[in-house]
Amino acid sequence: MIDMSPELVTVVMFGLLVVFVLLGYPLAFILGSVGLGVGFITSGLPVFEIVYLRMYGAITTYTFLAMPLFVFMGLMMERSGVSDSLFEALHVWLGGFRGGLAIATVLIGTLLAATVGVIAASVTMLGLIAMPAMLKRGYNKELACGAVCAGGSLGILIPPSVMLVLYGPMANISVGKLFMGAFMPGFLLSALYCTYIGIMSFLKPELAPSVALEERRVPFLRKSYMLVTSLVPPLILILAVLGSIFLGIAAPTEAAAVGALASVLMCLAYRRLTLTKLKEAMLGTARVTGMAFMVVIGASIFTGVFIKLGGADVVMNFVLSAPGGRWGAFALIMFITLILGMFIDWIGIILVMIPIMAPVGVALNFDPLWFAMMLIVNLQLSFITPPLAYAIFFLQGTLKPEMEVTTMHIIRGILPYIGLISLGLLLMVKFPQIALWLPDKMIRKAW
Repeated sequence: MIDMSPELVTVVMFGLLVVFVLLGYPLAFILGSVGLGVGFITSGLPVFEIVYLRMYGAITTYTFLAMPLFVFMGLMMERSGVSDSLFEALHVWLGGFRGGLAIATVLIGTLLAATVGVIAASVTMLGLIAMPAMLKRGYNKELACGAVCAGGSLGILIPPSVMLVLYGPMANISVGKLFMGAFMPGFLLSALYCTYIGIMSFLKPELAPSVALEERRVPFLRKSYMLVTSLVPPLILILAVLGSIFLGIAAPTEAAAVGALASVLMCLAYRRLTLTKLKEAMLGTARVTGMAFMVVIGASIFTGVFIKLGGADVVMNFVLSAPGGRWGAFALIMFITLILGMFIDWIGIILVMIPIMAPVGVALNFDPLWFAMMLIVNLQLSFITPPLAYAIFFLQGTLKPEMEVTTMHIIRGILPYIGLISLGLLLMVKFPQIALWLPDKMIRKAW
């Protein structure tokens, strides 16, 4: 066996992780291989006992059952057509305002976030529906791209979010509390996005002209009917899932099952339910869940070996020794999370870093729920900061060549939202109740 100090273990394991990620190998296999390899050369055959226990604990975590159910719900919502009718309704209501379509895009992204839960579905839907409508009416390409990417990325923050389902067990925090804690930060970011679009459209009208009067000349009763019929179904779904959690009627896993059934019924109500779409949603769920659980298993091996060999203590001591006291240490954690988000999939960050960083937050005397919300909002940046910016790639996949939208248009469009998310984080530091107020109002149950 090779005797390695905890400091050397930390350098070797994270060094290999970074190298293999940059070489393009799948994250799940990198995590598992590095953890198993370092564990074997330092501890020998007993490492397999650690691996078995960590794998068994990961795949039998009851809360993780909510993940495939929420993914299925989101994929069925994507196929239900609710986003089409909602955009049409907001088009006639907000089209008369400068930037109205871009604001409508963010608002739809906010509402869809509470029914979809995954960024791929949200950005794809907005890219297919909102982008052609905005470009056709002379919207600036950067402004349109920014609204789609930022609004669609809210799908991973506002509950029911797959990210929150994974975060809870890793930090030993109630997923129900995480759901309630993420609402206000999500709405805060949405409000900041809409305010930015409104101000830019007012200062530079050529960026986002109002829709022609002929297009939005719809009787008031007709407009109201369009808005109500497009809003009520998703609101019912939101209340069924999140209302049951807030009122203490159901745990997140049971609520996810209710949401999965409700999404099928909604698809049926919109006359979009077919065997083909149901099969596609089920295969998509299996694909996403299988990928996520492979990362869960690999990360559980990596963190199990890393903690066993004393690496977590090295990281904690490094962070706690940062200049500036507890806030200096907190700033270092946020910076590390930001840099990791630029290169590593958010699932890997949650599964690898949270078991290590959550105890650091406790040692710094931060509220665990607030600390969680700060990290999760920080991870919003990972979806719009190159090189690993999922929102950019998902939007690119929906664009047609005749739109003449390049990657640079998308990157320039999302730059202001990096500042807006940073502003949101500063507001949450100044006013912690943004994240803590709603969870305090929950009707608690002993799950």
